[in-house]
Amino acid sequence: MELGQRLKQARLEAGMSQRQLCGDVITRNMLSQIENGSARPSMDTLRYLAAQLGKPMACFLEEEAVQLPNRPVMDRARQLYAQGSFTEAARVLSDYAAPDPVYDPEKHLLQAGITLGLARQALDQGRHRLARQLLEDESLWAGKLYVDDAVKRQRLLLMYEAAPETAGELLLKLPGDDRELLLRASAALAEGKAERCGSILAAVRDGSAPECLLLRARAAFSCKDYAEAVKLYTDLEAFAPGEAWERLEECYRMLEDYKMAYHYACLRRDGR
Repeated sequence: MELGQRLKQARLEAGMSQRQLCGDVITRNMLSQIENGSARPSMDTLRYLAAQLGKPMACFLEEEAVQLPNRPVMDRARQLYAQGSFTEAARVLSDYAAPDPVYDPEKHLLQAGITLGLARQALDQGRHRLARQLLEDESLWAGKLYVDDAVKRQRLLLMYEAAPETAGELLLKLPGDDRELLLRASAALAEGKAERCGSILAAVRDGSAPECLLLRARAAFSCKDYAEAVKLYTDLEAFAPGEAWERLEECYRMLEDYKMAYHYACLRRDGR
């Protein structure tokens, strides 16, 4: 017999109407949904209904649920999470009884997802401090099974939205390969965000790769750091001679080293 059927049978045996059983705690519509199996009660609701009927909660749980007491909690929390009801999902999940070797890994992942959802809502409401508080709890992320790189990436990107000034620090923690970081840096440079580009490049593991050096050189030139751009473009002459010579000519002119500027102008003219 299903949980809802057991509740209905117990209510009828007690001679109670739905209104009497509901009291001021739940609505008749919710009780009807529970009894016909279209909704599952939270642990708080089930505890209340059992008390009203004068029966232990175990009487209404399926045999499997008695063996796995966190099942109703997880079922309801999943449902609320899917609906975007993150605050309610977090409240339901507070009834979770740990440790539970069956549900612990999924619970950690669900809790992380709920936290990300709450942080997203806080940011949309302009509550950046709350978002940071939610995201900075390391116990939700470190060493948890199923909390993979995709989840960690989403967390770090939300932390960046909450505190853009921490970009450099966060990017060093951002999971991802150099190719992705180079794409991000290139996009930032294309948007005119040279400093942002430089912060991203600081997280690249192989900083000596020509593609990375080229982006660093472009960022330095955009920031008018001509001395740094000269160093970088000089190392890039064999990799990208056309761009390197053009930029080196411009950099040396800005640095008032007209002899070197003339040298690179000649290289550009002769193409060698």
